[in-house]
This record gives sequence, structure tokens and C-alpha cells, in this order.
Amino acid sequence: MPQRSIGLKGIGWLVTAAALTVAPAAQATALDLFYERTVMSVADHRCNLFAPPVTVALDAARLQARGAALRAGVDQDVIKDTARQATLRSNSVACQSSDLTVAANRVKSAFAAYSRLTRMDFPGDTAGWAASRGQAVHTANWQLYQTARFGWDSMTFGIASRSGSSGLVAAASFADGAIPYSARIMMRDLTKAPRPYLNARVANESGKIPLRARAAPLSVSRAILAEDRREADPYLLPAKAKSGTAFRWPPAAAAAMAELDPREAVRVDFVFAGRDGDSVRTAYIEVGDFAAGRAFLASGQK
Repeated sequence: MPQRSIGLKGIGWLVTAAALTVAPAAQATALDLFYERTVMSVADHRCNLFAPPVTVALDAARLQARGAALRAGVDQDVIKDTARQATLRSNSVACQSSDLTVAANRVKSAFAAYSRLTRMDFPGDTAGWAASRGQAVHTANWQLYQTARFGWDSMTFGIASRSGSSGLVAAASFADGAIPYSARIMMRDLTKAPRPYLNARVANESGKIPLRARAAPLSVSRAILAEDRREADPYLLPAKAKSGTAFRWPPAAAAAMAELDPREAVRVDFVFAGRDGDSVRTAYIEVGDFAAGRAFLASGQK
């Protein structure tokens, strides 16, 4: 890969997810944005350029560009090599460099607009994430969520907050009124499978792979069990649902999901007791820009 410039003339720091729409011609643009944002992130870490809110927002933009590059078809090895190049290039620039000062000022200026955003959408290939920095005082609310239908059932999944405390939650409504006694997230185990499973053989005529064909086989997946079950708060239920069950996972589950490839999917299994043994109903969630969405939320909390 040829040597890149430091990318200070057109940092392109803040671009919404919609502006990073996947297309073959977008590969270079998305990769360049990832390179530039990585250069500045590394420089910030080394030179302490920004206040915490800007640092977190910059990381959100970097993750967003990484996801766009992967969805545009850039191989993950190319992205890793680009990150190495950006790190080497950034480390070669003195903290007192006038060029770096100019670039840092541009990032700070861009953050002034970014910091006023209270809502942001992160579109995906099949399903996207909606983020909101708003805080409900007396009720539960979604901060980052994605909806899914599976059979006759429906689910809202993501990061929910109540009284200042937030966590990874699934609120599901079952058409037959059934109540699961347990739930688990099944996701790729990075120690067993370094690359995502994307079964392109079952893609539709538009090239989209269904979510169930993006989930890792169970043999290379890890299970994370929910730590809490309760009746779902009405504000967390899927649209038109009148009742349902909510499960909450430990903080490590959200951190693990943020490490996954944005193109893949995770399974959310709901387990029901029956006369002939347990049965499972499964919903699929696209990983997408989950990591960027978490960083967006964090940038409003500093």
C-alpha cells in the first residue's frame, strides 16, 4: 500500500453514517476517512490534544468510517494495514507541529456542531441503530436500539437507561403470550473465529445477505446469559406491543458486541420451558455501527 499523507488539509472529521453509504466507489473514501480519523486519534492519545468529549466523539467517527469501509468491501487486513500506516504517520509528526495544530483546531470546530446533536441514526445493510442522548427522569428509555421481528414475535434490543443507569437490554413481546424463563446472546468467539461468517451464497438479487446467514455457527460462538428478567417497561416495548418480557445483560456483553465486525449478526435466543423440554425462539440483530453508537452516547456523558 502506498504511503499516505497525514491528511491534514481535508480532515473530513465529522460525517454522518448516511454520508458513508456503501457503494464500490466509496471504498477509497471510507478508507481515507478511517485513515485520517485514526491519525488524529493516535495524535490525541500521544499529545493530549482534546478534552474527553472530543476524544470520544473522534473515536465514534473513526469506528463509523471503519464500518463503512468494511461494508464497502474493503478487506479487514487492508483496514488493519491502514491503521498501522496511520499510527506510524501520526507518530512521525511532532506534537508542536503547526500542521497538527491546524488539524486539531478543525476537529474542535467540527465537535462544536456534533456536541449539539441529541439524536443520530446509524444505517446498516439490513437493520440500523437509532441513538438518543436524551435522559428520561422517571421512565425507562432507549439510548441506542434496533428492532426485529421473528415469526409473529417482536423485539427491541440495545442500550436502555433508567434513573441514570444503563445497560444492554432486550424487550420482547410474544404473540401467544408466552413468557421465556431465560435469554442468551450468541455471538462469534473471536478466539475461535478471527473472521466473520458471511454466507454470500444465500444473498438476494440485490446482494444482501440475510441476518441469519451472518451469524457465526454455534460451534464457534460464545453464549452470554442475561442476568436479570422482569416485565418489560411499556416505554421499552416494540411498537404496538401491550406487554412483554425484558432481559438485561452484564456490561461485558455490550463490550464484546462492540468488538465484532459490523457486517455480522448476533443471535438473541429466548428459552421457554415446555412439557417436552425447552424450546427456543431466535431473533437476529445486525452488529452494524453498534460500537460507533456507543461512542456517540459516551461523548455526551463526559
